[in-house]
Amino acid sequence: MLFEIIKSVIFGLVEGITEWLPISSTGHLILVEQFLKFKEVSPEFLGMFQVVIQFGAILAVVMLYFKNIWPFTKDKNKAIKEKGILSYFNKDIMMLWGKILVGCIPAAIIGLLFDEVFEELFYNPICIAIALIVFGIAFIVIENWKKKSKRKTKDENSEITYKDALIIGIFQLLAAIFPGTSRSGATIIGGLLIGLSRPNAAEFTFYLAIPTMLGASLLKLLKFGFVFSSIEIIVLLVGMLVSFLVSIAVIKFLMGYIKKHDFKVFGYYRIILGIIVLGYFLLH
Repeated sequence: MLFEIIKSVIFGLVEGITEWLPISSTGHLILVEQFLKFKEVSPEFLGMFQVVIQFGAILAVVMLYFKNIWPFTKDKNKAIKEKGILSYFNKDIMMLWGKILVGCIPAAIIGLLFDEVFEELFYNPICIAIALIVFGIAFIVIENWKKKSKRKTKDENSEITYKDALIIGIFQLLAAIFPGTSRSGATIIGGLLIGLSRPNAAEFTFYLAIPTMLGASLLKLLKFGFVFSSIEIIVLLVGMLVSFLVSIAVIKFLMGYIKKHDFKVFGYYRIILGIIVLGYFLLH
């Protein structure tokens, strides 16, 4: 039992680090599972665990950005000026949530219809390695282009349009189809391409993760059912807790890092890891 908990801690560490850095959490978790096998849980539980562990990472975003995403207001001056139900809502935050939901539409529709098909076709080390390399190259190319571009960047959430949100959502769909792409990586690339600043692209990616990852977690839980063995409950809770704590530190690090640096280092990391994975699994 102790070894299963230690493995859960490792999975939580990997999830908390790789969910927010644009290097693919799903890809890393699948790769870790290749070398670190759980022995006291069912295969069905493990498939669910690798998704639901993300719930801890979601809570980290909610805690860190609560003021930015909580739509209800207690502003007495606003209540005096406006009457009815609108007086209870912050208009700007409600607009932000509208854009977040628009951004979730592509992955929600396609994911619900073809989730099992994508898992069967693409959830393997070779596809993960290829996605790591392709999107690693994309980060380097886009960052080089961005440095030469004279296009004005959008630094605030309010500057993101519904069209922008939909485009970013289409990029998020790529991550839903191809593990190793990285949900955060794909959406950040989409954001950079349409003119968002690095911090704004990263922030919107965090917000977009809330309904996306929550929906994916709930869907997996419903498919699995709510019957767990005692060790499975402990493994799941420990994994989520570690993921939550590590995510807080990683999000703070990333937001500080990208104020002074670009994303190319993550691109190089992805390419190197992808080549190593590709070589290892082609030779074995």
